[in-house]
Amino acid sequence: MKFAKKIAIAALIAAGAASAAGAMVLPQDRDPAYAAARAAGQVGEQPDGYIGIVGEATPQLRALVSDINIRRKAIYTRGASEEGSTVEQFAFVTGCRLIVQTEPGEKYQAPDGRWLTRDDSAPIRDSRCI
Repeated sequence: MKFAKKIAIAALIAAGAASAAGAMVLPQDRDPAYAAARAAGQVGEQPDGYIGIVGEATPQLRALVSDINIRRKAIYTRGASEEGSTVEQFAFVTGCRLIVQTEPGEKYQAPDGRWLTRDDSAPIRDSRCI
């Protein structure tokens, strides 16, 4: 599917996907190890809807991120099926929302791949985020 068509489809489902994503409880929401890694700036939100490791990837951190991302993909798969979109589209829309929800001091990945620390201003997001 052409990129422009994917974007158009993503825009059409964005409201539904965003509302569905807003209602879901993500895997890390109750994980104290994730909360500690996030507070320490070791992990951050990526534009694709998954979390990534910022800096040194210890075996424990890799395992934590992998576990959370596997569980996120399962949630995205269910949500995409319900919304009639692809997993990638659903994850991207959720990623847009999760980056906006970062708080000052937390890490997120800019569209150009740089890891940034959120400040009081709006985060830099992909231009396709609505």
